[in-house]
Amino acid sequence: MPRKVEISHRTIVFTFVFLALLWLVTQIWDIILLVFISVILMAALKPSVDLLEKFRVPRSIAIILIYIFLWTVVGGIIASLIPQLIDQTGKLLSTLPRALSNIDYLSSHQQEITTQLLAGVGSIPQSVFKVTIGFFGNILNVVTTIVISFYLLLERKSMNDKFTPQISKVINQIEHKLGGWIRGELFLMTAIGVLTYIGLRLLGLETALPLAILAAMLEIIPTIGPLISAIPAIIIALMIHPFLGVSVAALYFLIQFLENNLLVPQVMQKATGVSPLISILALMIGFRLAGTLGAVLSIPAVLVIQVIGPEFFSISHLEKLSE
Repeated sequence: MPRKVEISHRTIVFTFVFLALLWLVTQIWDIILLVFISVILMAALKPSVDLLEKFRVPRSIAIILIYIFLWTVVGGIIASLIPQLIDQTGKLLSTLPRALSNIDYLSSHQQEITTQLLAGVGSIPQSVFKVTIGFFGNILNVVTTIVISFYLLLERKSMNDKFTPQISKVINQIEHKLGGWIRGELFLMTAIGVLTYIGLRLLGLETALPLAILAAMLEIIPTIGPLISAIPAIIIALMIHPFLGVSVAALYFLIQFLENNLLVPQVMQKATGVSPLISILALMIGFRLAGTLGAVLSIPAVLVIQVIGPEFFSISHLEKLSE
């Protein structure tokens, strides 16, 4: 006789709730990413806020002071770099036509390329409109992130009283991991940007600043980012002289070697402890789920899973579930 399979009401309710939560996550995925970024920012700034609070500075005032300090520093750096960045970016863009003319494929298919470009001219107003909407949308997201992180920092001190000791322990571990990661990444981005700029200037490359900024920004994408940042620098150097192209490639290789063998072990190993294989897989999954932003947040997501996983799948917890 065939065995009769019975499905309990509890299983049906659990399946329904799980599918409903899965659908909800897909609907508010962008909001979840925004909150996750706010949590990372909160974890990075919390030690400074706690330090000011020890000197009897009210917590809200401490958060505002840190925000003002950060915006002043970042704004000052940007203001000092903008003149050089505009000048060197202009030189960088002026070299593109000469580079494109040296490519045989473009020369032999010039008429086809021109036709395709003219066909795309009609969509320029629509593209400009999309870029404008995206720009203001990003500004709104930045402001929202700052506001959410402000309230997270403001209420962080009282959060432990609202949770059980075990949950508070997990939250503290996640906060420690995320804070260490973001502070380490900021240090690495600054170090790589400065080293790249100095090296390119010593080699005589006039467009060193935009290329160094590109290298610093792509540093946040593990493994693949530094390789991508080297490509435009090597191409531009090859256009000037083959030996310069080889020298620039050697420079990027040397910086990557120093990073992997000196900076990353000292700065990031204690903060993350994520293997290169896991980093690449997380990067691919994050990019597939949420594009570039997902790739950037892939390592923080792995760090959170590293903390939550052992707690949720502990032996004692599994024994309780099986009862």
